[in-house]
Amino acid sequence: MNTRGTIDRPLTHDPQKQAPMKPSTSEPAGSAIPDFTTTGANDSRQNRTREMQLIPEALARAHMHERHRAAEAERRAIRLAVARRMQRRAERASLRARRALAMAVMQ
Repeated sequence: MNTRGTIDRPLTHDPQKQAPMKPSTSEPAGSAIPDFTTTGANDSRQNRTREMQLIPEALARAHMHERHRAAEAERRAIRLAVARRMQRRAERASLRARRALAMAVMQ
């Protein structure tokens, strides 16, 4: 099937291979702004700055940093819960030992 490209989905993203824009028949000739040279547009599309090319990497790095921070906070919360559980267990064992000692002394 041979379908032509649309504005939203062009056949190619290379500006030099795209068809040139044709003047509209609904507008009178000379009413529009004269055409600009397209070299500036082509250069700006092709010569993207290194900073713009690294934006996705920076976003991914920030996302992973946030995920690491959240995972570390979750690990700290789990360690705290385990420590409190062990402390309660040790307090109960201490009370049992004191009761056993008191019972032994009483007899």
